[in-house]
Amino acid sequence: MPVQAAGPRAHNFKEVNEGYSFFHAAFEAERCLRCQDPVCVGGCPVQIPIPDFIHAVANEDMVGAARILRSANPLPAICGRVCPQETQCEAECSMGGRFNPVAIGNLERYVADWERSQPISVTPSITRDEKIAVIGAGPSGLVCAGELARRGYAVTVFEALHAPGGVLRYGIPEFRLPKAILDWEIDVLKAAGVEIRCNVIIGKTMTLDDLFTKHRFSAVFIGTGAGLPQFLGIPGENLNGVYSANEFLTRINLMRAYDSDADTPVHVGKRVAVIGAGNTAMDAVRTSLRMGAEEAMIVYRRSEKEMSARVEEYHHASEEGVAFHWLTNPLEVIDDGSGWVGGLRCQKMELGPPDASGRARPVAIPGSEFVLPVDNVVLAIGTTPNPLLTRTTSGLATNKWGCLVADEKTGLTSKSRVFAGGDAVTGAATVILAAGAGKRAAQAIHDALAERTVTSSLS
Repeated sequence: MPVQAAGPRAHNFKEVNEGYSFFHAAFEAERCLRCQDPVCVGGCPVQIPIPDFIHAVANEDMVGAARILRSANPLPAICGRVCPQETQCEAECSMGGRFNPVAIGNLERYVADWERSQPISVTPSITRDEKIAVIGAGPSGLVCAGELARRGYAVTVFEALHAPGGVLRYGIPEFRLPKAILDWEIDVLKAAGVEIRCNVIIGKTMTLDDLFTKHRFSAVFIGTGAGLPQFLGIPGENLNGVYSANEFLTRINLMRAYDSDADTPVHVGKRVAVIGAGNTAMDAVRTSLRMGAEEAMIVYRRSEKEMSARVEEYHHASEEGVAFHWLTNPLEVIDDGSGWVGGLRCQKMELGPPDASGRARPVAIPGSEFVLPVDNVVLAIGTTPNPLLTRTTSGLATNKWGCLVADEKTGLTSKSRVFAGGDAVTGAATVILAAGAGKRAAQAIHDALAERTVTSSLS
């Protein structure tokens, strides 16, 4: 994949990956073996018929390739950019046994970007009497809405924020997912008949039960995500200059810090430490460079081997000059004497036996404490669902982490005709897993309203 040079890109918000040319795409498509039993499809949470769309690219049939992609995934331009294909479809690719796997994600992006250069050709086709409500305009909600609209349902998406997209808009930086791409994908859904109502907080503006009793929806899908940040509980977390990654990225995205004409109130000092080593941590640390930090570092209590970030994002961060403090555990955020961050006291760790997560457990090394001089600390250690909806809705079961309890195959919750999927059920995960949950729930809703049997492991 052609990319911007590391030096300039670390200081701008232009997209890092520049996309395939026709030559790149044609060459890569020809590498596909077109297996009779395409195991790559099993690695895709939304079950895209991968060899079919790649074969169409190889035959220069871009109309066919785009049609095949969109029939399986309402968000191909997004998923082609942000999905961890290397651990999913590409991990299953038969070419990967001896060579590099086919770059399925890059080809998906190429086809979707070609489609974006064409006029939007979809039109509404409402053939059903039932109305469906979707709560949350993130990836699971948008995919569920798109799949239901394709089946002929009138779908209304209720979004709490002023613009749809959820984590796609506020959680992923402009240099990985441009807002123009997201807006175009949403425009396609709107053209297909999906109505999106923003600034509506279900659980406050109206209740979930109101959707059934007052607004006569036949079923509800909950895709509210996991936007409640977790904290370490160490001294100094309440100092000025400490952010959760959610707050940091949301301010930058929704207040358009990537636009040089925007006035975005985000304080970024010369030295920024991001705690964590997942995709959100990589997004935050790379964003801090683009916001003017002279030094940006990852602080992680385990080793490089245990990080959960995509290899591509780690590689790009390294190229851009991010420093990595592996086997380093934060103990305290130090006050500079005026209520602002002045440093981060840490302790070196070593790896012991696996813990409950299956990863090697970090063990403190006595006498190894030291201080990192930093001006900002960003916590990227996970998120949980916001409890507002569950607190205002009776009969909606949650687990001990506050996640909705829903059937894995259908998304059916403990409440009749209420389905759920994505991070609201799993906790913070990937865009494509949320999309897969939305797609499965759409099928289950369709089956339920068509009076086919929808079973649940919860009953």
